[in-house]
Amino acid sequence: MLKLIEGTIASIPPQGGRKHPQQEMLRIDTSKILFICGGAFAGLDKVIEKRTSVATAIGFGAEIKSEKDKATLTDLFKQVEPDDLMKYGLIPEFIGRLPVVAPLSELDEEALVRILTEPKNALCKQYQALFGLEDVKLEFTKEALIAMAKKALARKTGARGLRSIIEGILLDTMYDLPSLEGLEKVVVNESVINDNQSPELIYSNE
Repeated sequence: MLKLIEGTIASIPPQGGRKHPQQEMLRIDTSKILFICGGAFAGLDKVIEKRTSVATAIGFGAEIKSEKDKATLTDLFKQVEPDDLMKYGLIPEFIGRLPVVAPLSELDEEALVRILTEPKNALCKQYQALFGLEDVKLEFTKEALIAMAKKALARKTGARGLRSIIEGILLDTMYDLPSLEGLEKVVVNESVINDNQSPELIYSNE
């Protein structure tokens, strides 16, 4: 890994998998590749907090910090230093080859709602396209979008958890969709997310 990041001529099997003695290899110059390494780094915040927190005072004059005063995960990651990464378990040689550390902010409720709706291939648009194949409109109320974001935050699954939430609430409806004659629109509101109710089905004759 160190050699790849530093720059070398790497031999790569064309089809991947294990190398065979007679297999022709592709040679790639990794010195021309920009390596970006990312991850959740679970537990790194504890290392940073231990370094940055002031020793707890004892006595009647001691200042007691409330839960609100505690640094958030984003605040802690903004203070990360190479020593923290070494204490976390990364070797100095690896850290030295990645000189720029860019902490990312936690996804909040507003960001998750935007992820659901704004990108070109946003999750809501994907499911609306699926329903559109059956000539059925799919609508998510604003309250439903906020409820989905809150549920993902509560589960601590972030943006990855949004798909499982939508899939869970729409799975039965998607299964029945081809057999529902005259169905014009499916509406997902807040109660569908919070109270496990079925989406509202609106038929063309209503």
